[in-house]
Amino acid sequence: MKDVFTLITGGTTGIGYETASLLIREGKQVIITGQNSERVNSAARELGCKGIVADSANLSSIDQLVSALQADKITLNGLVLNAGVFLPEKVEEMTDSVFDKHMNINTKGVCFTLTKLLPAMKNPSSVVFISSIVVDRGFEACATYAASKAAVEAFIRVANKELAEKGIRLNTVRPGVTATPIQSKAGMDDKGYAALMESLTHLPIKRALLPSDHATAISFLLSDASLTMRNAVLQIDGGYCL
Repeated sequence: MKDVFTLITGGTTGIGYETASLLIREGKQVIITGQNSERVNSAARELGCKGIVADSANLSSIDQLVSALQADKITLNGLVLNAGVFLPEKVEEMTDSVFDKHMNINTKGVCFTLTKLLPAMKNPSSVVFISSIVVDRGFEACATYAASKAAVEAFIRVANKELAEKGIRLNTVRPGVTATPIQSKAGMDDKGYAALMESLTHLPIKRALLPSDHATAISFLLSDASLTMRNAVLQIDGGYCL
């Protein structure tokens, strides 16, 4: 009998890591992916789960991921499309390199990861896409990032109809501003990070969101409790968009 897992892309840090940790505590078998072998191996050891190196921006790398699952006779009943990149850039200063990176990782990589993994997915199974509140609210220097996330949300709407006969349901979580390594990866220094965190104390929740705040919602959408949900969007922003 084939082993059944939940696969989380971008599972080495932040929301992906915390979701993997929660699912493992719930007794689920989890696979995490990431593009850096050292970070993948380290996170997998910490979590006590399976780790596979896969670059969402590289289609041949996604093919290798599929081959690795097939070799181990692994099937999936859950898929969390979490891998992504955020590179702030104003509209007037937009460059093709940043535009392409957003689209290759956040859009093309997500869509092809889904389609290439379809043969491994059970009936029923759940797919959760990690989007962002930038789809719903404008933020300076986030135009191409927002476009890359919004494109996948549109893709998912159609995919829900086409994949319904396979028992595959797709839903979305839109995190608000969350304390994760994404800020430093985007070039924010310690002073800017501290100012951002301070500004979030004025939210109704009175603090910055944490990766664990989103993990519980993702777990719900992966569970049988969400069997009737299709194209639902859970916006978890601590009241930011009120």
